[in-house]
Amino acid sequence: MPLLALFDPAVILPFLVAVALVELTPGPNMGWLALIAAGRGRTAALAAVAGVTLGLAIWMLAAVVGVATLVIQWPWLFQIIRWAGVGWLLWLAWEAWRGADTMAGEAVEGRRRDLFLKGLAANLLNPKAAVFYSALLPTFIRPGAGLPVAQALTLGGLHLAVATTIHGLIVVTAAGAGGPLLRRLEGPLARGVMGGGILLVALWMAWETR
Repeated sequence: MPLLALFDPAVILPFLVAVALVELTPGPNMGWLALIAAGRGRTAALAAVAGVTLGLAIWMLAAVVGVATLVIQWPWLFQIIRWAGVGWLLWLAWEAWRGADTMAGEAVEGRRRDLFLKGLAANLLNPKAAVFYSALLPTFIRPGAGLPVAQALTLGGLHLAVATTIHGLIVVTAAGAGGPLLRRLEGPLARGVMGGGILLVALWMAWETR
């Protein structure tokens, strides 16, 4: 069966517009990635982008099998994930303030792996991703256009491509615009800027997912 027979091609454009607007709306991912790019450089931040993308992919697959829907059906589960995500960002802010996230003695590969895992954890603890795939994605699935699973995976894959592109642009822009200034800071001032920035991202997430 041709690929286009698996879903309704008429939904692609409105879906791309919708997900682009969602991803361009300022949020915790955007703020955290911009801070990492400015403070650690473009390559390190792209490792974090890879972790964020994997987290989105896991939520997408969870939505396809129905697990992510529980986050909407059970408000207490949403709140657990929400506050776990806020707590994780607060821990990252504390690490940045202590200077523990610089890992000066470790190899570059170790720093990238650490940022990849932090990006993955941050997105797995972001309930907005579950809500997106469980609430918005089904509105673009058309009965009779193909298997619902095939439609969901195709549209989810398009969302991952859009999200990764936008996150990559954020990283490149932040690394070029704010990176040279932030990376010239040293000692408590540099740690304070990074820690304070991530603290604001944590508060931002708490407010945005209220």
